[in-house]
Amino acid sequence: MSIFRNIADAISDAAYIWRYEMRQSLRDEGVLIFFIIVPLAYPLLYSWIYNNEVVHEVPVVVVDDSHSALSRQFIRMCDASPDVRILCHAADMDEAQSLVSRQLAKGIYHIPAEFDRNISRMEQTTIGVYCDMSLMLTYQAVYQTSVAVTQTMGAAIRTKLSQPPTRREAQIGVRPMIVDEVPLFNPSGGYGSSILPAVLMLILQQTLVLGIGMSAGTARENNRYHELIPIDRHYQGTLRIVGGKFLCYFMIYAVMGAYLTLAVPKMFSFPQLAHWQDLLCLMLPYVLACIFFGMIVSCIIRYRENVMLLIVFVSVPLLFLTGISWPQSNIPSFWQSISWLFPSTFGVRAYVRLNTMGATLADVNREYLVLWGQTLFYFFMACIVYRHQIVLSRNNAIDRIERMGRKLEVQEQIKKRLKKA
Repeated sequence: MSIFRNIADAISDAAYIWRYEMRQSLRDEGVLIFFIIVPLAYPLLYSWIYNNEVVHEVPVVVVDDSHSALSRQFIRMCDASPDVRILCHAADMDEAQSLVSRQLAKGIYHIPAEFDRNISRMEQTTIGVYCDMSLMLTYQAVYQTSVAVTQTMGAAIRTKLSQPPTRREAQIGVRPMIVDEVPLFNPSGGYGSSILPAVLMLILQQTLVLGIGMSAGTARENNRYHELIPIDRHYQGTLRIVGGKFLCYFMIYAVMGAYLTLAVPKMFSFPQLAHWQDLLCLMLPYVLACIFFGMIVSCIIRYRENVMLLIVFVSVPLLFLTGISWPQSNIPSFWQSISWLFPSTFGVRAYVRLNTMGATLADVNREYLVLWGQTLFYFFMACIVYRHQIVLSRNNAIDRIERMGRKLEVQEQIKKRLKKA
C-alpha cells in the first residue's frame, strides 16, 4: 500500500507543479510573450515580409562613359529583364553613389570609356557592377542580370566574328547547348520557400528556451528578495518537479508546434510534402528535446534578462549550423561538433527534408534517432541538475532558519539583560 501511496503522492505533486507553472506562465507577461505571442505573431510577420519570394524591377543607376551602340544595347537588355529597372543615367560615379546612399537605387552599372574600343580590337573588356550588399535579394537580382546579359552579348559577338555560313550555325554558336533549368524542391527559386521552414523550427526552440529561462530567472529573483522561503512539500522529488514542469511546457508547445509546422506554411503556400504521420513522429522527439534542453539552460539563468542576451545572440549562428542557409560541407568540423548540442540542428534538417523535399521518415532516420538520443540525454541531465538545485535550496533554507533561530536567541538574551538592569 505504501508504494501505491507514494505513486499517488508523486502524481499529485506533479499535477500541483503543473498547475502552478501553468498559472505562472499565464501571469508573467514576459513568459506569456515568448510562449504565446511571439510564436503566433513573429512567423506571420517574417513570412509576410518574404512572401513575394523573389524581387523584380530593382532600381539601378547607369554610368555610361562609352556612349556607344554596344553600351546602349547592354543597358536596353538589362532594362528589359524582369529583375532590373534602369532608374536613370548618372554623369559620374559620385552622383551614382549618392543615389545608392540615399536608397533611391540598389546598384550601379559602370560602362568604361574603352568598352566599345576594346571589343572592336578583339580585346577583353569589363563592366563594373556595384551592388548594395545590405539586401541579399536585391544584390542577387542586380548581379545575376548583368552576368546573363554579358554572357548573351559575348556569345553573339563571338558568333558575329566567326561569320558562320548559315543562320542555324549562327544560332548554335550563340547557344551551343540549350539548358532547361529546373529548381529542385524550390520551383519559385525564392528565399521564403528555402529558408523560412528552417526558421519556423528554430523559432520553436528559441522561444521555448526563452520562456523557460525567463520563468526560472523570475523565480530566482523572487527567492533572492525574500528573507525566508518555506520548503514546499510538493517540491521534494526530482522526477515530480521535472515531470510537472515538462507537462506544462509540452501542453503549450504541442499546440505551438502544430501551428508553426502546419498552419503557417499552409497560410503562405510554402511547400508541404510531408505526411502528417511522419511529421508527428518527428515533432514529438524534437519538442521533448527542446523542453529538456531549455530546462537545463534555465538552471544557469540568474536574472530574467540574461536569457534574452544569451539565446537571441546565438539564433543566427544556430541557423547557419543547420546547414540550410550555409552548406553543411563548408562548416568546419569543430563547429559541426558544437551543432550536435542543439536540437534545432537535426530538427531543422529533418523537417526541411520531409516537408520541402518529400522525404520519408526512413530517409531522415539518422536525424530522428539523434533527436531521441538528445531527448534521453537532456532528460537525465535535467534530473541531475534539478536534484542539485533541490539540495542547494534545502541547504540554503536550513541555513536561513538557523540564522533566524540564532537571531531570536540573541534578541531574547538582550531582553533578559534589559529586564535585569
